[in-house]
Amino acid sequence: MEKLHFEFPGQHAPGHFTPVLVGVVGSGNLEVMLEPHRGPTCTIDITTSACGFGPIWEAVVHDFQARHRLAGIAVSINDMGATPAVVSLRLDQAAAALPPGLQAISGAPT
Repeated sequence: MEKLHFEFPGQHAPGHFTPVLVGVVGSGNLEVMLEPHRGPTCTIDITTSACGFGPIWEAVVHDFQARHRLAGIAVSINDMGATPAVVSLRLDQAAAALPPGLQAISGAPT
């Protein structure tokens, strides 16, 4: 098992929401949980069964955050060898389940 942590500045906070869970932990799949997080950042914690793919994870989560620019969210990922395409799909599914009307964070980088 390998654990990875990333933190990105964000621009759009969903406000209060109930945690979102998509996917399942199984061979070639993963689960993604989004929870409210204090602060202007988006944290992403990954537990994966596939060791040594840190640079690929970094590219995938960086792309996700570049597209969504989320703030005030903690993302937890439990992975069982999902491909980058499946990871991106699950992250996008989780983001789509957030309540509408993301609020811009004042003073956030553009």
